[in-house]
Amino acid sequence: MSGKTLFKLKKIDILIVVILLVSSGIVLFKAGYIYQPSEEKIPPSEGREQPQIEESTEKPLIPPTSIIPGYMRAVSPTDEGLHYDKISVCREWWYFTVVFDENSELPGWVATVSFNHMARGDLLGTYKPDLLVVALHGPNGEEYGGMINKERGLGILKQPTLQAKTPGVSVTYEDSWVEGEAPEWVVHAEDDDIDLNHDLIIDLHYFAPYDPIWTIGDRSLQKTKSNLASYVFIGCNVTGTIEIDGKTYNVHGLGFHEHSWSPNIVTRGLINGWDWSHITLDNGWNIYYSTYYPTPQYISTKLSKTDVFGSLILTSDQGETLTIFDNTVSEITKSNEETFPFVAMPLGIHVIGKPGLLQPLLSTYDISLDLRINIDNTYEKIWKFPTYVGMNVGRCTIDGTITWTDENGEHKIDIEGVGTIWDMRAFI
Repeated sequence: MSGKTLFKLKKIDILIVVILLVSSGIVLFKAGYIYQPSEEKIPPSEGREQPQIEESTEKPLIPPTSIIPGYMRAVSPTDEGLHYDKISVCREWWYFTVVFDENSELPGWVATVSFNHMARGDLLGTYKPDLLVVALHGPNGEEYGGMINKERGLGILKQPTLQAKTPGVSVTYEDSWVEGEAPEWVVHAEDDDIDLNHDLIIDLHYFAPYDPIWTIGDRSLQKTKSNLASYVFIGCNVTGTIEIDGKTYNVHGLGFHEHSWSPNIVTRGLINGWDWSHITLDNGWNIYYSTYYPTPQYISTKLSKTDVFGSLILTSDQGETLTIFDNTVSEITKSNEETFPFVAMPLGIHVIGKPGLLQPLLSTYDISLDLRINIDNTYEKIWKFPTYVGMNVGRCTIDGTITWTDENGEHKIDIEGVGTIWDMRAFI
C-alpha cells in the first residue's frame, strides 16, 4: 500500500471519529443527559415591576455548583397537571410561598397558599381530606388566615371541594384558585371561613426565571406516569397585592412553587412527619430544605439523625445553577409543649449539609452549609382523636454559614434571611 493511500485512510478515519463525536453529543443533549442552563426567561406581561439588581464592580463570591443531568430539570405541562385521578395516586399538592422584600408595603412578611388533595387516611376520622392553606405572617407576630379541611364528596351527587385539571396548573378550592403553566402562574386565595376575625385576600403573580429541579423522581421514566414525584421552582419573581380587612398592600419578593404527588402505599404509617422550609437570604440567595420522618417522633429521636429522605438545595442566582447537598444531618434543637404524648412541634432546627456520593466533583471543594432555622411565627392546626395530627405553617428566620475551598483559598460567608416553614407531626 502506497504512502498516499495510507494518508487518505488516516484522513477518512479522523473524519469518521469527528462525525461520531459530534453526533453523540447532539443525541445526549437532545435526550436531556446534558443540562445547559437556559437564558433567563423574560415574562411576556409588560408593565410589571421586577426586582432591581444593583451594579457592582467587585466580583461577588459564588459557591461551587452541582452538575445536574438535563432530565432532572425538565417539566412538561402534563407534569404540572392533575395526577390524583389515577387509582394509584391518593395525594397531590400544589404549594406557593413568598417572602416579601423591603421595597414592599409588607416588608419581611411571608405568605403561603397550598391546595392539598390529601389521602383519606391522612386525617383519619374527619372525612374531610381536601385541605386549603391561606396564611400570612409578619415579623412582629402578625397572623392572618390559616388552614381548613373540608369534605370531598362522592360521585356526581356532590363535587369535591378541591378540583383540578390538566395540562398545566388549574386548581380550585371554593373561592380560591391557581392557573398557569411554567414559567407563569396566577394565584388567587381567600381565607373565607378560615379566619373568622379577619378578611384576607391574596392575589399574586409568580414568574420562574429558570427551570425547576426534581427532588423526587427520575426523568428516565416519564414523571407524569410515576406514582411518586416532586419538583420545585426556586427563586420565582412574585408581584401582586394583599388585602387585609379591606386595605390593599402592594407586594413583591422571591417565592417558591412546589408540586408533588404520592401513591396509596405511602401511608401515614410510613411518613410520620415532615419539615419544609423555603428560604430567601438577605443577599438574594435561596435555600430549599425538606426532611421526612419515616418513624414516630419518639422512635426517630433515638435513631440516626442522617437524613436520607429530604433535600437541601442552595442557589445564588434564582435557580439557574444549584448546589445540592445530598448528605445532610438535621436535629430538632427546640420544641414547644407536646402536641400529643411523645410528640412536639419544632421551634428550632439545625441542619448541616455536605455533598455526598452523588456529588463527587462538588465534594472536592469541601463545601458545607450550616443552617439554623428559628421558627418564630406560625399558625397551628391540631386534629385530635382519632386523627392525632398536628401542623404548623408560617414564618421562620435563618442564620448560619457556608464554607468552601477553591483555587483562591478558603471562603466563609455568614448568611441570614427569612423563610416559610411547614411542619407536620403524627402520633401513629
